[in-house]
Amino acid sequence: MNAPRTRVVRRPVHGVLLLDKPLGLSSNQALQKAKWLLRAEKAGHTGTLDPLATGVLPLCFGAATKFSQLHLNADKRYEATIQLGVTTSTGDAEGEVTDRRPVPVITAEQMEAVRQRFTGRIKQLPPMHSALKKDGKALYEYARQGIEVERAPREIEIYELRMERAEVDGDAPLAMKISVSCSKGTYIRTLGQDIGEAFGCGGHLTALRRTATGPFVTSQCISLEALEALPEAERSQHLQLPETLLPDHVPVTLGHEDAGRFLTGMRRRGSWPDQEQVAVFGREPHALLGTAHVKSGELIPARLLSPIEIQQILAASRGQQHEAIV
Repeated sequence: MNAPRTRVVRRPVHGVLLLDKPLGLSSNQALQKAKWLLRAEKAGHTGTLDPLATGVLPLCFGAATKFSQLHLNADKRYEATIQLGVTTSTGDAEGEVTDRRPVPVITAEQMEAVRQRFTGRIKQLPPMHSALKKDGKALYEYARQGIEVERAPREIEIYELRMERAEVDGDAPLAMKISVSCSKGTYIRTLGQDIGEAFGCGGHLTALRRTATGPFVTSQCISLEALEALPEAERSQHLQLPETLLPDHVPVTLGHEDAGRFLTGMRRRGSWPDQEQVAVFGREPHALLGTAHVKSGELIPARLLSPIEIQQILAASRGQQHEAIV
């Protein structure tokens, strides 16, 4: 007879966990595991990583989920390995092999020409195995049914691209390692395929690691294994405050009365210059109230925290400070 499952008692948890996503888990599986470890009531992530990808995956809890969409626009950095000469249906090692071609000798000059070709603003055709939607359905759902739908190329930007030979058979490289700094919406699987085609032999990704997204880098991340090994009381110490998702927002601080009115959705007047992205804080106690924009001297609320969320964040912060002193 199976033992009864222990019911997890959820609690309000607010903040951002920078996770080093492991190989083999989907972003949602990693999120659910972290949510269970923190016993959090509400959670979400800031964009997906493929199961075969590892690296920086910011996870949002509680009040931080209100700003998770803002991080979708963040620039990214990746490291990947392209196996040359073999094309797959998905552009990575999960797919079926669709073509094999001999790999030619590739000179340093040819590598530089290809590097320059894929640096800067380029057009990229989104892969069928992606979460982009067509008529309300994700492209990967069509792909699983063997249906290919028409997609429009999208403009992306590769800020920096570095390439080096990873494996060599005589003078012919069997694999290439690439380091990519890019804009939102860039598919590294597609970039790997396109680079392979540019060398005349095709290719697919065998490894992919996200090393940065926005201001967050791998050195700031914790693994699920390390998080699980911690005593439960210490796990929440790895959460960063929700405002870490707002690095490009101009801070504005309000006094007590204005802060209270702002939290009810009322506009406030002041001498602020026009700003599209503002992070609004209360002065005493210092706490994030929400986001806004300023137009013609008016501070106009956008996404607001609730008073209860603010109190819970402050209480958690005081608890951590007390533990540090003790």
